[in-house]
Amino acid sequence: MSTASLLRFCALPPLQTLSRSHGRPSSTIHTPLRLHSLPSIKNRSSKTVISMSYRATVPASDRLLSALSYSLPFFNSLHYGRFLFARFPAVGVALEPLLPLIGAYRSLPYASFVAFFALYLGVVRNPVFGRYVRFNAMQAVVLDVLLALPALLQRIFGVPARGLGFRLLEVSYNVIFMIAAGCFFYGLVSCVFGKTPYLPLVASAADRQL
Repeated sequence: MSTASLLRFCALPPLQTLSRSHGRPSSTIHTPLRLHSLPSIKNRSSKTVISMSYRATVPASDRLLSALSYSLPFFNSLHYGRFLFARFPAVGVALEPLLPLIGAYRSLPYASFVAFFALYLGVVRNPVFGRYVRFNAMQAVVLDVLLALPALLQRIFGVPARGLGFRLLEVSYNVIFMIAAGCFFYGLVSCVFGKTPYLPLVASAADRQL
């Protein structure tokens, strides 16, 4: 059932389109005033350490938005997996939890076009978001552009219907989809744990755009 649904989604034409210091009381201190002032110094030191630790952690909202950014190129790469889904139905079963999201995405008119510019203009070029979110969103945008290039070449040179050309097309589609799926899951897991995923070639292009 899931394989048939994925094949139905893939049959649709693809829309074009980153030293704590401890104070110790001196042994020469005898006045009560200095003894009572020591706890306040210790409290200030503890508050400083907690504040620094909080800044080093990526907020949950930034991690969520960064992880969701990689769904754009992944959803747009599903049509490259049409041969893989037909040959290996288990792949469709593994993606079954994502079918409601994929169906909702495909049902919206010009969803790919709108999502692309929303991600680029609303996140990448928005100074409200931090560099972590903008870098990951830019990586997703660059990856989405690269995934559109094979479809553009296909429109120019046509689609072979049989023979060696069709076999090469099938292998190319499988490789492209596996790369896109690997980038999606790598970026998703990295962002969930607050890590920065660096995709080969894509990361350097994304960094230059920020």
